[in-house]
Amino acid sequence: MNSQKIAVITDTGTDTPAAFAREHDVRIVPLRINFSDGSTFESGVTITPEQLIERMATEVPSTSLPSPATIRREFDRAHDDGYVAAIFVSISSGLSATCDTVRMVADQLDDFPVVVVDSKSIGVGAGLVVMEAVRMVEEGITLQHIGAMLELVTRKNSVFFSVKSLEYLRKGGRISAAVYRLGSALNIKPVITCNEEGTYVVARKARGWERSIDTQISLVEEQARKYDKVRMAICCSSACDMFDELEERVLAQVDNAVEVIRSGISADLLVHTGPEIVGICIQGV
Repeated sequence: MNSQKIAVITDTGTDTPAAFAREHDVRIVPLRINFSDGSTFESGVTITPEQLIERMATEVPSTSLPSPATIRREFDRAHDDGYVAAIFVSISSGLSATCDTVRMVADQLDDFPVVVVDSKSIGVGAGLVVMEAVRMVEEGITLQHIGAMLELVTRKNSVFFSVKSLEYLRKGGRISAAVYRLGSALNIKPVITCNEEGTYVVARKARGWERSIDTQISLVEEQARKYDKVRMAICCSSACDMFDELEERVLAQVDNAVEVIRSGISADLLVHTGPEIVGICIQGV
């Protein structure tokens, strides 16, 4: 129960599971998707992941962060709904300027304190930080302590993902031309992760899709050994529905998991990864 009346707000780049967001009133600010014909959509509001994938057959769009006005409206709406403060957990600042823009808007608020947390991650990896923010608020941890505690949470998070095509990461400038050329020529499917600065790096290289998935699971197993207990999350696009298989495989390798969460992938993230993506996140608890 949120007796402190602290709102938890995030953006669509965190892929916070929809059912959890509804149950705990997590407010979500949409990133924007822009096509060459001038049309702009709000991720998850005016375009679904499935609709995006259909349109990507003819054009790969660009993405942009929420406008300051959109972010301000979400803070104002939370205030009008009776909240007295907010925690905003953003997609990694190493991948988007959303975090900096939220901080700029928050600094302009006079009577509504906001703590902005850079997740240093993306997708459900960042979503796990959002979920931890909700738990802290509902457990009664004060606003002045939550920010520092969530910074520690981000350091215990690791996200790994594989894509069938490197084309989209290359077009979006997320990987170098050298990585793209090598991967395409040798059928290398690198497992991508976020480093300490929250930018994409290659965690490990694998040849072929199946080995890339195997490598993800091995990396998760390695991370799990660092903690007494872990929480895991699996994300799959609709074109790569591997939830059951992945959950079975990771639980067979990781015996200290307290929970496995499932999440889809938002339209704005699919722009940069392509329609075929699978990821696993692990969080020490």
